[in-house]
Amino acid sequence: MSGYEVDQLEHSMKPIFDTILKAIPAPAMDDTAPLQILFSTIDYDDYVGKIGVGRIERGVARRGQSIVLCGGESNKVRPARISRLYRFEGLHRVEVEEVHAGDILCMAGADDLNVGETACDPNCVEPMPFVHIDEPTVSMLFKVNDSPFAGREGKYVTSRNIRERLFKEVKTNVSMRVEETESTDTFKVSGRGELHLSILIETMRREGYEFAVTRPKVIMKQGPNGEMLEPMEELTIDVPTEFMGPVMEKLGARKGEMTDMTAIGDYSTRVKFMIPARGLMGYRSELLTDTKGNGVMSHIFAGYDTYKGPIESRSSGSLVAHETGDTSSYGLFYAQERGRMFVGPGIPVYEGQVVGENARDEDIVVNVCKKKHVTNMRAAGSDEALRLTPPVVFTLEQCLEFIADDELVEVTPKSIRMRKKILSKEQRMKLAARGIKA
Repeated sequence: MSGYEVDQLEHSMKPIFDTILKAIPAPAMDDTAPLQILFSTIDYDDYVGKIGVGRIERGVARRGQSIVLCGGESNKVRPARISRLYRFEGLHRVEVEEVHAGDILCMAGADDLNVGETACDPNCVEPMPFVHIDEPTVSMLFKVNDSPFAGREGKYVTSRNIRERLFKEVKTNVSMRVEETESTDTFKVSGRGELHLSILIETMRREGYEFAVTRPKVIMKQGPNGEMLEPMEELTIDVPTEFMGPVMEKLGARKGEMTDMTAIGDYSTRVKFMIPARGLMGYRSELLTDTKGNGVMSHIFAGYDTYKGPIESRSSGSLVAHETGDTSSYGLFYAQERGRMFVGPGIPVYEGQVVGENARDEDIVVNVCKKKHVTNMRAAGSDEALRLTPPVVFTLEQCLEFIADDELVEVTPKSIRMRKKILSKEQRMKLAARGIKA
């Protein structure tokens, strides 16, 4: 489209835009009304402390003004004072002296402020309806990295660094919980699902943190009659009709119950399921495989329900490195007969690191660092080039879905590795002989 045509289009559309703008009512700007602010999110600053972000429903907020916090989950009424006021200009916060009704503000001065609370004028305390915050449903353990490669790539590696970062995240991430455990180098982190926790992990590794995490586990509850309750998710899947069979089969094995089915056009179907949260772990990659990349899924927390019974976990084992060293083409060539590999040639690995997936339901120790012995003997065909299958590179989410209960994901700013909790093969065999799980 030429510049002249663009000018003509703008000129012809201007009357329409003017009519629409005149029809939109202007927001009420009653500066004499008592102040009322509903906070919808929380931020944090190292200099001014906790910052509440919300919209002024009425009145004017001024710096140094006395207010009353009320409503929310606690519904406690307590006094506070506005120490700093900010407004948004683009993506940046700009400090101002006052903010009028209808605007979004950032307010500092109340360190005990929570999401869903209301700031009111002391002479007119009227809390607004509470905004419910979903409880955490999945937890995992964050641990100090103790692998042979620990400290090579990360800037923050100690338990003190990890503890400070996790508890700082809780100040702004209202759906996340952090608890200290019996071990000083392990912390229990609970969130609203795998994606919620994986975003935190990815953010920390980009900031220079190095640590290890366990497999995600759902948070169970006890019912009023002593029964076990588990979190349930309402799952919605848009899938081409020709792939409905594998999707229904996989979700049925994961204790999913279909609640609705609707046709979308001539070739697609929207299906809704009620499924345990633990049944969704690891399913996203299976859905993409079964639908050749055409399946789209989304899910939302639907409350707690009775325990649905055991769900079969992954049916494959792991290929575990035998020794520390650099992988060789010779070792990988004979190891790839056992299953698919996760590393290529020339990659540093250590004893106990998961380097591949075994096709059978057992773990096998393989020597991927083995090199061919040099001799003077030569034979026809013995020195042909070794053909390697390209390795499978997992993302962080895929690693969290793949690992078993006795494995960890080692996260550094440059690498993501999977490993056994107990690196020594002899120690793993001794524990297995005594029937002890790692």
